Amino acid sequence: MSFKRLDPEDISISAESVVAPLWSTDTKYLTTFYTSSGQVSSNTGNYFYEIYENDPALSTPSNVQFAIAFGDKIGRGTVPYNAGVITKTPSSTIYGQYRNLVFGDEDTGFVFSTYESDYIYVLNIDRARYKEKLLPGSFNLKLQNSNGDVLHLTDNSNDITTVSYVDAGRIYDIVSGSDGSAYNGLGHSSVYGSYGKFLPDVGVVILNGVALQLPANGGGINLGTTFGIQGTDLNLNKLYNVIKLGASGSLQSEETVSSNFVFVRVRNSEFNYSTNPSNITSSGELRHDVMINTPQAYITTVGLYNDNNDLLGVAKLSRPLLKDFTKEALVRIKLDY
Repeated sequence: MSFKRLDPEDISISAESVVAPLWSTDTKYLTTFYTSSGQVSSNTGNYFYEIYENDPALSTPSNVQFAIAFGDKIGRGTVPYNAGVITKTPSSTIYGQYRNLVFGDEDTGFVFSTYESDYIYVLNIDRARYKEKLLPGSFNLKLQNSNGDVLHLTDNSNDITTVSYVDAGRIYDIVSGSDGSAYNGLGHSSVYGSYGKFLPDVGVVILNGVALQLPANGGGINLGTTFGIQGTDLNLNKLYNVIKLGASGSLQSEETVSSNFVFVRVRNSEFNYSTNPSNITSSGELRHDVMINTPQAYITTVGLYNDNNDLLGVAKLSRPLLKDFTKEALVRIKLDY
């Protein structure tokens, strides 16, 4: 084994953004949406529905793609935990949970442009799907009701020059449009602000319930949210149905991959003798005379050590590299993290 100290110019650091399809189908588009009857009818169904790309009741593989939830500031639309305490319900829990996640504040409300909505719908992308973060400009969601009214939603990342931040990271408005831009520069519903908030760093989409409640001619989808004391599933079903009828959702993940490039330079005078102990006799002489005048060695492995001689990494060459006094070599090692 032979050692050589690396010089500072032998190490280079770079970073690049890697964009990939988000859904488990390895495509940008998701066109089929299913729920699990077991999950919907369980206690968790009072809080959220998990959405699959295939029917989980069948034998075909099915993976959770995202979840939908309904939240109301004062607990409307759900059964109270305790009879008579209508402000403590699953919908108030959901509202408070996402308010804390997004703003880190129990008193801040969801303001869409200039309008504060007391109730929201949430799309929470499965953590395994988006890896590090979502790609702004790739969010497209088609909503369609039973009357055939259609609403296309996207984020406004391509229409703005300054990015806003909250406790959960970057935040964008959701507008009527496609691929990160509003249609004709008009990205808001007519009365109740934007259609929601897109938070790529935590994989969350907050939808403005009031804007979706509007009729189609008012810029909404006539969602029909109800506020009586009934199960959350009534409102979750309404959002799920317009997503399922729309049958089109696209989104991509984005990951920053940092790389260390280490250049190991082997000059003609270096590493020409084998370090195999069998090459030396018991008296300390070379076993083969040919290694005296025309030595050669094969490089197969490069180890990276710190100043304490701790082995940090090993790079294996695809094939042995012949080395003698007439040859030089440059081995490039790439470390991704």
